Amino acid sequence: MPTTCDPQPRRPTQPKVRIYRLKQVMEYTGFGRAWIYALIAKGEFPKACKIGSRAVGWPSDLIDQWINDRLEGRHKHSTPPSQIADRVDRHE
Repeated sequence: MPTTCDPQPRRPTQPKVRIYRLKQVMEYTGFGRAWIYALIAKGEFPKACKIGSRAVGWPSDLIDQWINDRLEGRHKHSTPPSQIADRVDRHE
């Protein structure tokens, strides 16, 4: 008689963190390149992470959270730039 395998306990699924390139960030935010970099310079947008010798990208969770904060009207009380920088450092 065949035996049945006990299924592995399911873990809560966590969304995968992806890397968004500038084109995707522009598409998702509706902002142009210059405006995105101006916001970064003012500390109001997550900094890009170096992902190659000549390439940068943004962790999807940071961009998604930034967008959600604005949609919910929390941009005045959103994550302070210093905490954004700490989260970016963890993705590097």
